[in-house]
Amino acid sequence: MNEIKENSKVKFKESDLFRVYQSIDLGNINEEDSLIFPHLTELKDVLYSSQYRAFVERIACLPPRTLTDDVDCAANCHAPGCHLLCHDDVIGTRKVSYVIYLTERGWKEEEGGALEIYNHDECATQRVPQAVPCKSILPIFNSMAYFVVRSGISFHSVQEVFGDRPRLSIQGWYHAHDTPTDIKDATLSRLKSTAKGEDTEGSFYSFGNENNGVSPDFDLSKVDREFLLKYINESYLSKDSIDEIRERFEEDSSVQLRKFLNKEWTKKLEKAIRVEDSSIGNGKPALDHQIGVSRNWKIVGPAHKQRFLEFSEVDVNDKISSSGSLLWHIQNKLFQSPPFGRFLKFITSLGMPLGHRGRIRRFRPGLDYTVAHYGILTREAVLDATLCFCAGNGEQCLVEKETGELVDDSNDADVIWASGDCGGFECYVEADDDDNDGKAKAADEYNDEDDSELLSVSASNNTLSLVYRDPGTMRFVKYLGCQAPSSRWDIAMEYEVECDDYNSSLDGESD
Repeated sequence: MNEIKENSKVKFKESDLFRVYQSIDLGNINEEDSLIFPHLTELKDVLYSSQYRAFVERIACLPPRTLTDDVDCAANCHAPGCHLLCHDDVIGTRKVSYVIYLTERGWKEEEGGALEIYNHDECATQRVPQAVPCKSILPIFNSMAYFVVRSGISFHSVQEVFGDRPRLSIQGWYHAHDTPTDIKDATLSRLKSTAKGEDTEGSFYSFGNENNGVSPDFDLSKVDREFLLKYINESYLSKDSIDEIRERFEEDSSVQLRKFLNKEWTKKLEKAIRVEDSSIGNGKPALDHQIGVSRNWKIVGPAHKQRFLEFSEVDVNDKISSSGSLLWHIQNKLFQSPPFGRFLKFITSLGMPLGHRGRIRRFRPGLDYTVAHYGILTREAVLDATLCFCAGNGEQCLVEKETGELVDDSNDADVIWASGDCGGFECYVEADDDDNDGKAKAADEYNDEDDSELLSVSASNNTLSLVYRDPGTMRFVKYLGCQAPSSRWDIAMEYEVECDDYNSSLDGESD
């Protein structure tokens, strides 16, 4: 342990799946390195000796000589806030996964960092992990955990490190001679599949056909404006504002409208959310996956693609006062209304939306996330409209133009969200164009050579984010760490749009 702390250089790596510091690749230790890390070198030699491999084969119930002498291991550091989301470890010829814990003594449950094991469900021809782990194993000093790597079965994750102490470990694999025949069922293959059953989003629903006296000159009718004023900040409904927003959207294909709902709805939502978030976030460890679960708030999985709470339809007799019922009312009465469709038409130049779909979500600190996967790729362009509520005032934070760094380093909630350190931001990335054979460039959970990010939108209170999403683009909400100021609550809508007209208008402007 001291050799790692005193002599190694760590490399920070982060993606939608993980946040980790990786230091020493033990498979590439040369003669000079072995002088610096004599004990680690000796440990590596023992772990991959023929005698120890034979021992691993026996305890893992594998036939003799199943494992090769390939060395595949590294020293990892999960510092506070680091994590690794649910996956099955199936890459190439991996056969047995192991981890040796080098944490400080006396590790406690509230410090996090547990190895989480998932049961799986049989869904049609697929195996998918359940939304929450069935067992957690603390990283006790000088202990070793191992499991046989199996496609669609060996699901596991590394819980976020909540405490102040780092979770140090030696992580590695023993390899077999051949690639498993069912590698197509592996997590990473499935994340890159568009086959039936991989989609997590749902169907689109049509808008009504009422015209309501629509003006041809990008302005709302009196009837539409009166309806929208019941919900939306008045400043966004003037002709000048609509024209200004449309110009920004046409230039960037995205725009964020801050303080979007009017004061009446904002006050109701902030009050409800503050009450329901009182016991979570701001460093309070989320040790119970059932936090926030109720009759109408259900945990959504499967864990290798997503985990968050989703709100179902309100009961007829429910008062519109809880966070879920308030958000449900806005989604159903505002975001699915023809007047709002026409509002989107005018501020984006995308035409009247053809259809809509959406969900009400709560991402709880220390628990929830979504992952980029091919099941959410759309064949046609869509307009994403996401209304977010969270701690803070929803103010725009100042950024240094040259470096892109935040000017303000205070502990203000808006600054914390904008920094991205606690996650909770929505990120847009391009899909890879590889051959999906299980050996793709993005198939290694420690691969950080990814330059496909297109846009990142921080969580911001009472802010509507509009993003034009081309086919071939994915989005995810980064895992929300326990240091987040609150949960991320949102209404995530997608609108089907006529992409050809929009692209033609942009081409015309460039000419």
